[in-house]
Amino acid sequence: MSACVPTRAKDPTRSKGAHSPHSPPPGPRRPFRIASADISASLAVFLIALPLSLGIALATGAPLQAGLVAAAVGGLVAGRLGGSPLQVSGPAAGLTVVTAELIQRYGWRTTCAITVLAGLTQLGLGCLRVARTALAVSPAIVHGMLAGIGMTIAVAQLHIVLGGTPQSAVLDNLRALPAQLAHLRPAAVSMSVLTLALLFAWPRLPGRAGRALHRVPAALVAVAAATTTASLAGLSLPKVDLPSWRSHALAGMPEGPVLGLVAAVLTITLVCSVQSLLGAVAVDKLAAGRPGVARSDLDRELLGQGAANIVSGALGGLPVAGVAVRSSANVHSGAVSRNSTMLHGVWVVVAALLMVPLLELIPLASLAALVMAVGIQMVSLHHIRTVTRHREVLVYAVTTLGVVLLGVLEGVTLGIAVAVGVSLHRLTRTRITHDDREGTHYVQVRGQLTFLAVPRLSRALHQVPQGTEAVVELDGSFMDHAAFETLQDWQKTHTAQGGSVEITGRAGTRIAEPTGVSGCRCRPWTPWLNHHCEDPESMTPGDGPGSDTDGSGRPSGHQLARGISAFQRNTAPLVRGELARLAREGQRPAQLFLTCADSRLVTSMITSSGPGDLFVVRNVGNLVPLPGESGDDSVSAAIEYAVDVLKVQSITVCGHSGCGAMQALLNAEPGGTRTPLKRWLRHGRPSLERASDMSRPGARLAGRAPADAVEQLCLTNVVQQLEHLRAHESVARALREGALELHGMYFHVGEAQAYLLTGTDGTEVFDHVDASESVSVVEDLHRSA
Repeated sequence: MSACVPTRAKDPTRSKGAHSPHSPPPGPRRPFRIASADISASLAVFLIALPLSLGIALATGAPLQAGLVAAAVGGLVAGRLGGSPLQVSGPAAGLTVVTAELIQRYGWRTTCAITVLAGLTQLGLGCLRVARTALAVSPAIVHGMLAGIGMTIAVAQLHIVLGGTPQSAVLDNLRALPAQLAHLRPAAVSMSVLTLALLFAWPRLPGRAGRALHRVPAALVAVAAATTTASLAGLSLPKVDLPSWRSHALAGMPEGPVLGLVAAVLTITLVCSVQSLLGAVAVDKLAAGRPGVARSDLDRELLGQGAANIVSGALGGLPVAGVAVRSSANVHSGAVSRNSTMLHGVWVVVAALLMVPLLELIPLASLAALVMAVGIQMVSLHHIRTVTRHREVLVYAVTTLGVVLLGVLEGVTLGIAVAVGVSLHRLTRTRITHDDREGTHYVQVRGQLTFLAVPRLSRALHQVPQGTEAVVELDGSFMDHAAFETLQDWQKTHTAQGGSVEITGRAGTRIAEPTGVSGCRCRPWTPWLNHHCEDPESMTPGDGPGSDTDGSGRPSGHQLARGISAFQRNTAPLVRGELARLAREGQRPAQLFLTCADSRLVTSMITSSGPGDLFVVRNVGNLVPLPGESGDDSVSAAIEYAVDVLKVQSITVCGHSGCGAMQALLNAEPGGTRTPLKRWLRHGRPSLERASDMSRPGARLAGRAPADAVEQLCLTNVVQQLEHLRAHESVARALREGALELHGMYFHVGEAQAYLLTGTDGTEVFDHVDASESVSVVEDLHRSA
């Protein structure tokens, strides 16, 4: 049985292997170098991590050094071994409540042992390669868990802010608040208010000076200002107490009931793993499009987090997890490799050894205010609106209240149970009605059509008399095999008995059936070119071959008017309400789709998009001129408008097979008349040079090489135009801020197959998109610390 060893992800700071077919002979090893961007990013993350680590340790009741140990180990161990190069790990606010409860129940040394055991469990899960399973947890449960933890943190830290001591349970803290308010300590309250005021006002400083000052983290400014004020004013306040490292307590043998210890290990494992994996996905979204940064390996990330928890627990540190606040700061500060994460751990070690006298000047009230603000931010109004829109507010509320009143593991278990119950309720709550309107029988289905609703569906269908016209209206997003067979069997029987059946979906759209060409029922196009997917029986007079043509079989100008008339008659009534809404609210597309003008490329068809979804730019060869090239401002203007005004979240460059522009580039001869087409195609010459460069691996399709030189150029052109996009100022700025993603796409016309660009590290690979593929989007958890 082979050992589980994490594979090494390619690091952008490492040089290519000596066995590459195009690399020069091996020479002397280059000295190790750290990019300046990584150094500056590590300092920015360190300045955020230092006060937060102390504050989180204070909130848990652990020794304050434990926060520094966890921060250092998270940077050095998880940063080196983890699978997300730019994610920063350390003590997280999401673990505060769990750790505080364990310390209260078992003591500090046993809590450290539980952290070690949780790390070993994470290593086992990483070896089983189940990391992506954690992403299947409903976002409503994750956000509810974080909100409950945030509320618990805020209520507990409020007592320290007011100058008192928090209780162990939320209800006890709430009951003790009136007495605490009656015995305020003005010095502690003043430092807390100063910390909170600076914490929220600093990022909102206006003007050019404000933008320059924003580079200094608000948490550092707030704590430093409170510390300086308390020292200059000579206020008598409880302050940070860092005992000698010689007396620092390490992990001991776990003591306590076995079931309780197992539950504690599972809780730490669950919270650490889910938060770290979702954080890694969020970091990928932030760093999308940044050159040289590979996507996260989630299984390796789980292994790295497990190793970090083993080391942190053994050294007497808090549990470690990926922290979104520090990770987003790392990305926004321009980090390009895992060196920034590891360096931040080095700075923490230096501070813990050399800055103890300075750290001991920090008032505990200031740290408590900082952690209380983090807890409040974990209750995100954006997440509440999202779960409400998706009708999952009950799952969110039950999880939140369960975490607050019972504990993290209990609250998450309750949330999962309610989520399953809600799903089953939705499956069973299906309304099926039968109605007779002027001789036509309508069977309406509202909701999901599963085997649980088959008896009611069969009863309604058999109320339709034989030989009559029937319309079955399905208003739901799912129909299982049992319901499909019931409906299909009844349809065949009813049709054989002389009746007619029409099955429609939401808003009256007709449901297509996979039959032969002669009986095809899909109507995706008009018969302009006598498309063979047209049902001959459904054509109206004049729709057949040769109608409104110029004698060559191609449509005349009258066909455009006929198409518009068909739209007004058939489609406009169905989309009028949606277009009216878009007219009122304006366009807010999330994507810019830049593709070729080829008539075979129907963007709405291959992307299943509708009005308001895509901001589309089409030109010959899906080319993106470089900024500043004269006479070609239309594409640049569209890009600037899409990024700066419409605030699109992604840009996709889509090429296709058999592109005439690429064929023209290959066949172009030097000299000759400079026609408008030739002048335009000059923007594709970098693609031609790239495809001809034998010193670099060419773009390819997954599983096979390009069919010919034209396809090779079509693929290479997509990659090259993405590089041209990055040269545009608006795009480069949005990429730096993490507000934009770039994607490459290739559509094979003959195969009706879409391919997405997934390769990195100099090898561009286009992977095909399966019909069964589903993409789950995990929301960014920036507000969870």
